[in-house]
Amino acid sequence: MANPYTLTLSVDGEPHPVTGADDTEPLLYVLRNQLGLNGPKFGCGVAQCGCCTVLVNGVITRSCVTKMSAVTEGDEIITLDGLGSTKQPHPLQQAFIDEQAGQCAYCSNAMIMGALGFLNGRISGGNRQVPSEDEIKQFLSGESSQPGQSSQSTYVYLCRCGSHPRIVRAIQQAAKEMVH
Repeated sequence: MANPYTLTLSVDGEPHPVTGADDTEPLLYVLRNQLGLNGPKFGCGVAQCGCCTVLVNGVITRSCVTKMSAVTEGDEIITLDGLGSTKQPHPLQQAFIDEQAGQCAYCSNAMIMGALGFLNGRISGGNRQVPSEDEIKQFLSGESSQPGQSSQSTYVYLCRCGSHPRIVRAIQQAAKEMVH
């Protein structure tokens, strides 16, 4: 039986009323179809690739498998669309541009939003060191726990174009600015 929902989401710092006929609808569909956001994308639909990654209350979240029943009034959702602007990009966005870290750019949402959660988690946990290449590679491969996630829920970030060396450099470049 479908459970309708009506709530106001805080997305990228702005309130957005949303409604739906079934609270099993994925958060991704609400972000894209009701709010018109283009950052989070549908990739695999099973939380494997990361194209749908957003931060919910600072926690890295795969929005393709997060049902609206799991989202509550007052949750803070951050998407790639709300990070920066063309005139003033977020340090991660600027680093991805500088390093040309997106070949086809389909994975850019995953890489940037996952890296944001990773770096913010390190910083809020008191680790203000720029992560090493190995730490970033472990994060991207799911070999290390991510801030806000249990060890059983680590995520892998896939770039099918093979841009990982540039992505690692971009994350390090952004970390240098974010930790200071």
